Amino acid sequence: MDRLKLMETFVAVSQRGSLTAAAMAEGVAPAVISRRLDALEARLGVKLLVRTTRKITLTFEGSAYLEDCQRILRELADAEAAVTEGSARASGFLRVTAPAGFGRKHVAPLLLDYLRAHPEVSASLDLSDRTVDLVNEGVDCAVRLGGLVDSSLVAVRLGEMRRVVVGSPAYFQQHGVPRTLDDLSCHVCLALVTQAGWDFVVDGKPVLFKPGGRFACNDGAVLHDWSLAGMGLAWRSLWEVGEDLRWGRLVSVLDAFAAPPVGIHAVFPQRRHLPLRVRLFIELLKAHYSRPDYWDKRE
Repeated sequence: MDRLKLMETFVAVSQRGSLTAAAMAEGVAPAVISRRLDALEARLGVKLLVRTTRKITLTFEGSAYLEDCQRILRELADAEAAVTEGSARASGFLRVTAPAGFGRKHVAPLLLDYLRAHPEVSASLDLSDRTVDLVNEGVDCAVRLGGLVDSSLVAVRLGEMRRVVVGSPAYFQQHGVPRTLDDLSCHVCLALVTQAGWDFVVDGKPVLFKPGGRFACNDGAVLHDWSLAGMGLAWRSLWEVGEDLRWGRLVSVLDAFAAPPVGIHAVFPQRRHLPLRVRLFIELLKAHYSRPDYWDKRE
């Protein structure tokens, strides 16, 4: 049997969690999928999956082989796309989701640029802070910030996001500027109730500061507005406050203790036969987000 077909079947079963789901996606009987897995394990001479009536679990060898299979299939798809993209034109319907605040500022404007460049593509943008189920909701691509939890999705790193402690010039004129993390206890710190705290690094070790005080909210945009109004210090993402820092409406402090940046990713259910419209949109986002001046010098 074709070696690539066996690899594709193994990846599909691993990602979908069952032989039945993989069989339905391909339009074959579960027995066909089972025979392919048996043939692959016989070929390799190792057990890749532990199959029970309730679930499928990867063995140690299976986990390592899965990573290699995903890489090989991804590289093959890239090679095929490189040959065909020169003569192909993006078309069809593109479904994208992103976090609400980030999406308004940094996805929606770029999606407009993308649609102008590709007039045969239509698109919908779902701005939501919930974790959208891409497979069941029929979404092509999601932009996600921070750590990724769904290992069944393919992820492309688009850029980095870091957080800074900010306050208005009026606030610092009245309350002074904190020089150390201990100084924060003497300042008004605006808390986001859904966050465990503010992440810092001191002497190479992570430190979590838990703000407490009169002001708290479950909406980061409100904390942003409060910091602009001089109500206190806020721990905000650079994508949100970069323009305010550039124009002097806010000032960042304690930058020497900033935690390392976290990733901005595009995620999608699979990479095999990824539509050109999706691939080009991801490339557009990466071209912008990977530029440091995009965040620090945004017009």
